[in-house]
Amino acid sequence: MAEQIRAARPGGESGIDSAEHRAWLDAERDRLFDFAERSKHPLGFGWLTDDGALDADHPLELWITCRMTHVFALATLLGRPGAAELTDHGVRALTENFRDREHDGWFASISADGPVDDSKAAYPHSFVILAASSAAAAGRPGAEALLTDALAVNEQWFWREDDGMVVDSWNRDFSALDPYRGVNANMHTVEAYLAAADVTGDLVWQARADRITRRVLEWASGNEWRIPEHFDEAWNPLLEYHRDQPRHQFQPYGATIGHGLEWARLVLHLAAASSADDLRAGAVSLFDRAVADGWATDGADGFVYTTDWSGRPVVRDRLHWVVNEATNAAAALWIATGDTRYAAPYQQWWDYAEQYLIDRRNGSWRHELDEHNAPSTSVWSGKPDAYHAVQATVIPQLPLAPSMATALARG
Repeated sequence: MAEQIRAARPGGESGIDSAEHRAWLDAERDRLFDFAERSKHPLGFGWLTDDGALDADHPLELWITCRMTHVFALATLLGRPGAAELTDHGVRALTENFRDREHDGWFASISADGPVDDSKAAYPHSFVILAASSAAAAGRPGAEALLTDALAVNEQWFWREDDGMVVDSWNRDFSALDPYRGVNANMHTVEAYLAAADVTGDLVWQARADRITRRVLEWASGNEWRIPEHFDEAWNPLLEYHRDQPRHQFQPYGATIGHGLEWARLVLHLAAASSADDLRAGAVSLFDRAVADGWATDGADGFVYTTDWSGRPVVRDRLHWVVNEATNAAAALWIATGDTRYAAPYQQWWDYAEQYLIDRRNGSWRHELDEHNAPSTSVWSGKPDAYHAVQATVIPQLPLAPSMATALARG
């Protein structure tokens, strides 16, 4: 099988845009959709175990329900039978089950008994915007109203005009704002803003994405292109933050390799949407730094999760989404520049994914491997999310702008 996969991926000079590779990506995407459909839960979309069963002990997470709604909206736009109903299910879950009608915003997690985590954070709220944007692009009922609501919540509670960034986390009634500020939430807000700008036609969201991105690029360029992730309320970097929690799922210590790659791609999406060609050099620098620090840097294939500020590995586990963002960034750079130097690593990383991460027995992708590329659960357990892997099958086949759902809607 691996030899067949390797034979399918190369094509022309790039190895990225051949008909054979596109057919392979389409087949892999359908396989991912087959697994992801099992996440449907009466209240939204739930956490899946390694074999694709709903984990009854895990509450429903807002970010997962949003991401899966986005994924099924893409599936709807790709013509997958049954995907529209799943998208509608997600829109209803966000409108009815996760929505806090008393205090505004959306609960971070819920169960059949009500909210489990009633905090209001920018990270999952950005995915409400993305899910609603994609569902609206797919023409699903209730999606435009959900998007209007999500943007209003973001405008009122998270966006800070003076900072040109979003704040991170509130309590339920928005009376107490956590002093922590984070780049991860802002990264996904950029993704959401670009999608919303395409759907609504309101370029204020693109302009705000530009402000966030340029500030992050400034921090990265002053730090050898390793992105500071954690800040205090005045946006002073906290480089030692969570040194005692290096395997934190959302706020790990040090430089996060996958975020360098993901930001490289988002910079290129923004540059294409706004014709801001001056941004492209930053994307190249972010990509090159992440690859140099992260890929096989400890003697084994795979991207390490995090490094310290000199580039030494801290958490050596290999997370599936980092490879997804690596192939996405390489494809985006090839699309943006036409430089064929991105074709070889693109193919190498897909070969690595086929050998170690793609689970052809149980479905989906193994979400985490240890430093020897054996399955691990030190950061993540189960297979709760198809978002990164599905996007890795879509992004190489689309222009950099408009955003995915709008591009598919336009054919």
